[in-house]
Amino acid sequence: MAAAGSGRPSRTAPPAPLPSKLITACFFALLLPILLTEEVAVADALSIGVNYGQIANNLPSPARVSWLLRSMRISKVKLYDADPNVLRAFLGTGVEFVVGIGNEAVPAMVSPAAAQAWLQQHLVPHLRAGARVTCVTVGNEVFKGNDTALQAAVLPAMESVHRALGALGLQGRVNVTTAHSLDIMGVSFPPSAGAFHPAALPHLQLFLGFLSATRAPFLINCYPYFAYKDDPARVPLEYVLFQPNAGVADPHTGLRYDNMLYAQVDAVYAAIQALGHTDVEVVVSETGWPSRGDPDEPGATPENAGTYIRNLLQRIEAKQGTPLRPAAPVGVYVFALFNENLKPGPASERNYGLFYPDGSPVYNAGVHGYLPPMLVVSNAARQVIHLFTLVTIASVTFVLS
Repeated sequence: MAAAGSGRPSRTAPPAPLPSKLITACFFALLLPILLTEEVAVADALSIGVNYGQIANNLPSPARVSWLLRSMRISKVKLYDADPNVLRAFLGTGVEFVVGIGNEAVPAMVSPAAAQAWLQQHLVPHLRAGARVTCVTVGNEVFKGNDTALQAAVLPAMESVHRALGALGLQGRVNVTTAHSLDIMGVSFPPSAGAFHPAALPHLQLFLGFLSATRAPFLINCYPYFAYKDDPARVPLEYVLFQPNAGVADPHTGLRYDNMLYAQVDAVYAAIQALGHTDVEVVVSETGWPSRGDPDEPGATPENAGTYIRNLLQRIEAKQGTPLRPAAPVGVYVFALFNENLKPGPASERNYGLFYPDGSPVYNAGVHGYLPPMLVVSNAARQVIHLFTLVTIASVTFVLS
């Protein structure tokens, strides 16, 4: 036992209190990650983007989805509208958006006044608040159906929206295009023989001229799954899933393709070049693989979906180009973020998601994310966090001064 008065504290004596300055500083250190998570852009972001569809009645709030995507390191999101709740939820995150004008609104956009009104209502307020929007798609897969009036309106509508952006001082900041189904191709193999469908040709010459002049991308929705589903006996599964295989050679160029997606992209490039353009970038605006389907939808399994997305992600993150353009990385948006339970059509249409609505993964996609509880990111909680942060900063400044 130590002698009395030796200065050694008793084992039962209460510990000395921490200095108030240290307590305040530690508290601020604990709160700082919350502030940073709220305001700082996605660091070390993935190159791949994701389609955020919302044809469902059980999806999490956009505020929670914002946390999920940032935890996945996703910084590029494509919407099918310009949902103000989504754009507000991502303010300050650095995530950049493609927003859309629905097919039903395309004919009206031919009017300059209507185009400017749409931008004033759906885009300008969010840009002023700090949202990052890089592209507006005018319609989606308009040449897939037989609506000739819609098809005739899409380019004039795009031109009208482009002029309205210029009038608002946004020209060069936001480009304008539309997304096409692969059905727009009349010939897609071999890739060097790629050609657009004759029915679309009257529209595409001027359309490509517009994209070239405005430096906007040609968006194409490519699903190798469809080719496999239609003819599984002749289309090797390894070829469509980016797995090791002998590949297919283009007899005209000698280029060898070890996956169907890149062959489809190069076929689109060939079709564009056949119409006289070599300066238009092709971006895959949708691609994915269903995790479940109807009995007549072979290959729609979680295992195949995971293999397709993991192998695709690996190639995109390696900045790999196609055989025709090996030095140009392929831009890709995966379809889709969530399973969407209200989508019509076969079962596969409702099962393209990386995640279930509760945030659990549908399969191992090679990316991991966290969907926080509702309370964490409610508007009220966010306001409290911001207020608490300001008070804490002021307290630390006062105490340490």
